[in-house]
Amino acid sequence: MNDKKLLMLFVRNPELGKVKTRLAASVGPEEALEIYMHLLQHTRQVTENLPQDKLVYYSNAVEQQDLWPNQKYKKRLQPAGDLGEKMSTAFADAFKEGYTSVVIIGSDCHQLTQEIIERAFKALETHEVVIGPALDGGYYLLGMNQLHPELFLNKRWSTEHVFPDTIYDVEKLHLSHVVLPELSDVDYIEDLDDDFWGDRETDTE
Repeated sequence: MNDKKLLMLFVRNPELGKVKTRLAASVGPEEALEIYMHLLQHTRQVTENLPQDKLVYYSNAVEQQDLWPNQKYKKRLQPAGDLGEKMSTAFADAFKEGYTSVVIIGSDCHQLTQEIIERAFKALETHEVVIGPALDGGYYLLGMNQLHPELFLNKRWSTEHVFPDTIYDVEKLHLSHVVLPELSDVDYIEDLDDDFWGDRETDTE
């Protein structure tokens, strides 16, 4: 049933100088903020029509009047801790609330589509874990049917080791899993492809 499936979105509050700091080193903080706003809008476009419950986790403060409509998205503040602790707690809370399939995504992947998220939930009907690897060695999506805290422990977050270390744990735990297509996260100017610039021009016309 759809009411037992949850899509969690981890986002940063779009504040000047506090988002896409690695990208800002190349394009400046104002342009980095504009790029991040476009990534947020893209993430909304590929998630807002999904039938699953949706929960936006904000980095700093919950915004009631923003691009995430309240009638489609629940809203919370991200838990405390490093990224692994935040995600582990978010998954744990979701399962405590009765969800049986939970997927988490960020807001950095312009190549992410609604169809890929649908594939992730479909994979969880027959597998225990689903993961979407990013070209930089991290992952843009993770889903599971129950909490496996080992997947969030002893990880070198924001490095190229995140995905291989996570897959190592998945296999060590003998969890059946599906690996989705490899996509690019946007962290540097080189990560912005022609599709991104084309979409952005459309937004500003």
